[in-house]
Amino acid sequence: MAISILVVAIVSFLHIFAFVFAIGAEMRRSTGKVVPDEYDDRTYCVYDTDASTVYGLSAFALVLLSQAVVTGVARCLCCGRGLTPGASRTCAVFFFVLSWLSFVVAEACLLAGSAKNAYHTKYRGYFGKNDLSCAALRKGVFAAAAAMVLLSLVWSLLFYWCHSKANTSGWQKHENEGLNMNPYPHTAEDMGKL
Repeated sequence: MAISILVVAIVSFLHIFAFVFAIGAEMRRSTGKVVPDEYDDRTYCVYDTDASTVYGLSAFALVLLSQAVVTGVARCLCCGRGLTPGASRTCAVFFFVLSWLSFVVAEACLLAGSAKNAYHTKYRGYFGKNDLSCAALRKGVFAAAAAMVLLSLVWSLLFYWCHSKANTSGWQKHENEGLNMNPYPHTAEDMGKL
């Protein structure tokens, strides 16, 4: 099986687009500030935009789709014909494991970051008695997810490349096996020998 430029382009595009969404989610994390209530002595949290949650979930979906494309094309190493033994198969298995590990970590960071970013503190506190803190996502969760998305891209492409080198699609190169297939006799002498 040869490397398909279309598969490489789709996987690269989806991962890079997910990386951009993850960076956008890091930049647009929602922050809250404590403001006093105009009617009594209580305070409450006011949050800005929730765009980070949407960006994080979009990146989650794109990385999931990209991993599904790579796994579907390579048949997950468990379906289809086996790979030819050798260094390419070993590299394919190694990069398969790394690809899935980085994928799981990226998805966990994106999902947890989106869920935590969507959480808003809704309780009120008395002004001056308790310091009210507004729940907010820690800085760096989406950045870690973005880094893992890039690693997932690299490992997925290396896995696909090694898999395509090791995959013979059922055809194996045979040398010096079977009957010797000489051409028909060319001369009259050779015809007389028959």
